[in-house]
Amino acid sequence: MPRPRTITDERLLAATAQVIGRRGPGFTLAEVAAEAGVSVGTVAQRFGSKNGLLQALTRQTSAEQVARMRAAADVPDPVEGLRAALLTWLAGMTDPDEAHNHLAQLGVDLIDPELRALLADLYEATGRTVLELTRRADLPRAPSPERAARVLTALLYGVSMDWSVRPRGALADRLVEDLDAVLDSWKGR
Repeated sequence: MPRPRTITDERLLAATAQVIGRRGPGFTLAEVAAEAGVSVGTVAQRFGSKNGLLQALTRQTSAEQVARMRAAADVPDPVEGLRAALLTWLAGMTDPDEAHNHLAQLGVDLIDPELRALLADLYEATGRTVLELTRRADLPRAPSPERAARVLTALLYGVSMDWSVRPRGALADRLVEDLDAVLDSWKGR
């Protein structure tokens, strides 16, 4: 009879995200195992390889991000809900070095066809969610909901990338400032 699992995939994936934040794409399964407090064999048995681990992390991130966005948007004012949903994307990203390491991992992920396809799924799910939330919002001066959603997601991705390269102030403050500038102009302020 196999031994019961004492560590969840979620814990291993959380350890992976932490290690990527510290080390970037040069991280190893041994570092993930140490972070999670398990053997390398446990990580390898569960995910097969570093690539398998990254695929699982991307799938988990996709599912969790959409859920976070929808939960944040569950407020009476649809514009405030849209704003709150967009801000969840970068929640917890406060360290420029950590952001840089995640961005570096993204660059490596884009080279791998399977990881790139999973990232495309993540971006598609984010785009669909932003579109859904944009359609609910009263933004009389905004372009079509489809274009507005593209602009908002591009703003989100662009601000995070720019801040990763040129960190000035807090990322959350920068995103709030830029996001509010766009939403306020679309509201007619």
